[in-house]
Amino acid sequence: MPFNPFSEVTQEILELTELCRRSSAIDPALYEKYDVKRGLRDINGKGVLTGLTEISEIQSTQRDENGAEVPCEGRLFYHGVDVKNLVSGFIRENRFGFEETTYLLLFGKLPTQEQLDQFTALLTRYRSLPTSFVRDIIMKAPSRDMMNTLARSVLTLYSYDDRADDISLPNVLRQCLQLVALFPMLSVYGYQAYNHYHEGKSLFIHAPQPHLSTAENILHILRPDSKYTKLEARVLDVALVLHAEHGGGNNSTFTTHVVSSSGTDTYSAVAAAIGSLKGPRHGGANIKVVQMFEDLKKTVSDWSDEEAVACYLKKLLRKEAFDKAGLIYGMGHAVYSLSDPRADVFKYYVKSLSEEKGRDKEFGLYSLVERLAPQIIGEERRIYKGVSANVDFFSGFVYSMLDLPTELFTPIFAISRIAGWSAHRIEELCNSGKIIRPAYLSISPHYDYVPIDQRTEG
Repeated sequence: MPFNPFSEVTQEILELTELCRRSSAIDPALYEKYDVKRGLRDINGKGVLTGLTEISEIQSTQRDENGAEVPCEGRLFYHGVDVKNLVSGFIRENRFGFEETTYLLLFGKLPTQEQLDQFTALLTRYRSLPTSFVRDIIMKAPSRDMMNTLARSVLTLYSYDDRADDISLPNVLRQCLQLVALFPMLSVYGYQAYNHYHEGKSLFIHAPQPHLSTAENILHILRPDSKYTKLEARVLDVALVLHAEHGGGNNSTFTTHVVSSSGTDTYSAVAAAIGSLKGPRHGGANIKVVQMFEDLKKTVSDWSDEEAVACYLKKLLRKEAFDKAGLIYGMGHAVYSLSDPRADVFKYYVKSLSEEKGRDKEFGLYSLVERLAPQIIGEERRIYKGVSANVDFFSGFVYSMLDLPTELFTPIFAISRIAGWSAHRIEELCNSGKIIRPAYLSISPHYDYVPIDQRTEG
C-alpha cells in the first residue's frame, strides 16, 4: 500500500519518538525545587495572578474572623452582577437571556429594553454567511470533529473580510459581533455536513429566523422538523448564559489574552481559543461525564442502590472501571471548592427537563452520584480543597435530553463562550502594553559543539 503521511506512524517515527521522550522528560521534583507553579496554580489550586479584569469574578473563598482565607459557596459575577440573579431575573420576566448576557459582558451594564432590542437586531443582521460559504467551505472536506470544522470556518472568514487585520476597537467589535451571530450556523451546519457525508444521513440546511433567540435558532436549524418545546429552548438558553464567561484565567480565555497581546487579527485569536476549548480537559469534559454515566448504567442495574453506586465510584478512583483514568468526571473544579454556582443554577432546570422527557430516574442517579462522590473522593484521595459537582456534571445530560448529538457538545460551549472571548479580546486590546510572555527556567546543562564526524549515537 502507498505511504500515507497524514496517518501512518512508521517504525522510524517510533524510534524518533523515544529520542523526543528522553530529551523532553523533566524530573517532577525540580518543579518543587524551583517553586514552579505548574498550570499557573499553587498546590491548593489557586491561580497565579497574571492580569486584571472587570468582565467577570469568581468567588470560591472568603476571609474568616481571623483574616484567614477559607472555602465558601461558589459565586460567579458578570460585570458585578451575580449570575444566579441574572438568570432568575430574565426567567421571571419570561425572556431569553443569552443576548442580554452578551451585551452585559461586552459593554459592562445591563441593557434597557430599547438597547437590548437594538442589539438583538444588530446580531440578527450579522447572522448571514457570505454567498456560497456553506457550499464552498463547510460542505467541502467535512471534518469528523466539529471543533476543527468551526476553527477552519473562522479562519476562512478572514479571507472574506476586507479589514481582517485592522485591530482598531470599532472594527474588532464588529468582527466579534459577527462571530457571536455566526457561531451557531458554523457549528450546526458543520455537523449537518458531517452527518451527511460521513454518516450517510439526510442533509438539512435551515436558514435562521430573525424573530428567534440564539437558543431557539440552534434548535431550529439543527432539527429536521425545526420543532422544539418552550422548556427545551429555555434550558438551552440558560446553558448558554452559564457557559458564556468564566474569568480571564480559564484556558481558552487566557489563550485569547495571550494571542491578542501579540497584535494578531480577531480570526486567529478566536481560532486559537477554539483549539484550547476542544481539549478534553476543558470543553470536552461533559462528553466524558455522559460516557461515564453510560458505563455506570450498564454496570449498576438498580440506580437507587447507594452501596452499588458507591462501589462503582470507588472503582473509578482506583482505575478499575470505565476508562481506568482514576477520575470521577464532572466532580471538582480548578477554582471552586464547596460548590460551582453554575451547577447549582443548572440543576433546577435539569430536573424540570428530565420530568418533561420522562428521564427523572436518570436525574435521580445523577443526584445520587453528586451526593456520594465528594465523600468517596475524600476517603480515597488526599485533597487540598473541597470537591463538588461542576457545570459539566449536568450539561452533558441536558444536551442528551435535548437530543443534541455528542459531536455538538463542545461547539455549543464555543457558541456560548465566544461572548466571553470577545469581551476579553477587547479588554486586552484596550489595556495592551506588552506581549504576554511568562518565564520558563532552563534546566539543561551546556554542551560543547561536536563536529558531525565525531558524534556518536545515544
